[in-house]
Amino acid sequence: MSSSFRAPPVPPSDEIDIFALSHAIWRQKKLIAVVAGSVVLAATAYAFLVTPEYQVSSVLRPAAINELDALNRSEVYRLPPSEALIKVGASLESYDTRLGFFRANQKLFKEFERPGRTLEQSFEEFNRNSINLVLPDPKKADSISANIKLEMNYPQGVDGVAIVNNFIEYAIASEREQLAADLNVIVKNRLNELKGKLDAARSNYDTEKEAKIASLSESDSLRRAQLQDELKALRSQLKTQRVDRIAQLNEAISIAKSLGIRKPTTPSSLGDNERGSGSVMRTEVNNQQIPLYFMGVEALEAERAALTQRKTDDFTEGRIAQIAKELQLLQSNREIEILKRRENEDLFLSGVQPLRAEVSRLLNLSIDMSRLKLVTIDKLALEPLSPIKPKKMLILVSGLIFGIILGALIALFRHVIVLRREGFGGTDVTSTTILMSDQRKPITTN
Repeated sequence: MSSSFRAPPVPPSDEIDIFALSHAIWRQKKLIAVVAGSVVLAATAYAFLVTPEYQVSSVLRPAAINELDALNRSEVYRLPPSEALIKVGASLESYDTRLGFFRANQKLFKEFERPGRTLEQSFEEFNRNSINLVLPDPKKADSISANIKLEMNYPQGVDGVAIVNNFIEYAIASEREQLAADLNVIVKNRLNELKGKLDAARSNYDTEKEAKIASLSESDSLRRAQLQDELKALRSQLKTQRVDRIAQLNEAISIAKSLGIRKPTTPSSLGDNERGSGSVMRTEVNNQQIPLYFMGVEALEAERAALTQRKTDDFTEGRIAQIAKELQLLQSNREIEILKRRENEDLFLSGVQPLRAEVSRLLNLSIDMSRLKLVTIDKLALEPLSPIKPKKMLILVSGLIFGIILGALIALFRHVIVLRREGFGGTDVTSTTILMSDQRKPITTN
């Protein structure tokens, strides 16, 4: 005889029976296998259908010192190898340089173009997601071990090796052109500065030359005026002396006439004539000046006539001839004439020889910028042996693990739902199975 009864609901417990859960999940191993297989299948499809992504890189190091020796020895532009490396790195990182390379090599970037996008928008996607630059540590920027690494991730179908290598060459060439332009500007500015100094030296020379000519002309004018004044004074003096002499002669003639002296005589001879002495030859020694009237009327009148008829007294003074000579010499200053006739006046500039030497050096400065080696390409980008994405084995293993975990979670979720239905549904049963936590086996009552 069978008895039927309603089993009271089992009160919920805070304890989790791990073994029971594991057993319940294991009973749904087919479900877990199906879910895991589905996930692995999806992961396999992704791993083999997704577009592979590759990575290439190139490494740049500072150039040798002798490569930049010609530029540094020019004394115009100094560029150490470490600074050249930083400049190339800045060019590689420059947005303008990258955009310029993108525009100049559009055939290499066909895979990055999308319908409805402008060239700049396609470049922005490439610049943001595909290329990466690793600059040297600032603390090691001056060391030989400093390097710059350029990396690029690209999908299959893109010639990443050509892009990286060509981009590095483009950036180096761009920096070399910029360096050549800077060098030309510096040389031109230096030449303009030297030209300004030479022009200043010429202006200073012209000023000194004009000042010297003016000084010489002024000195000659002053000397000429002084000589003319002296000549005028001498002539006036001589005229006065001549007039005074004529007055003296007039007075002496008057005395001589009164004494009856017609011929030159002496005081002693005049006394002998008055005494009527015979012919006697006398020698007279007298240290006193004989009065002028003793010359006699004839001599005095002859001298007065000559003085009266004289037109110039210049011949009577030797200084007048000397003054005339000096005035003749002052009519033309040979030094002034030579200064004015100078043709190549730059030869007479003082202190400009170093400036001319520097100008000549800068004009003859020849540095082949096209062969200037700014950096050393330590490692060129090479064709990768395998893609970096997707990692098929990792995806498959991850898919398998994820599928098993997902299947187990689904199985656990189903088991929890079944327990809740049995625990709170109040079902009449003929045979009730009770899970005993201590005995862990079902008990059936009939």
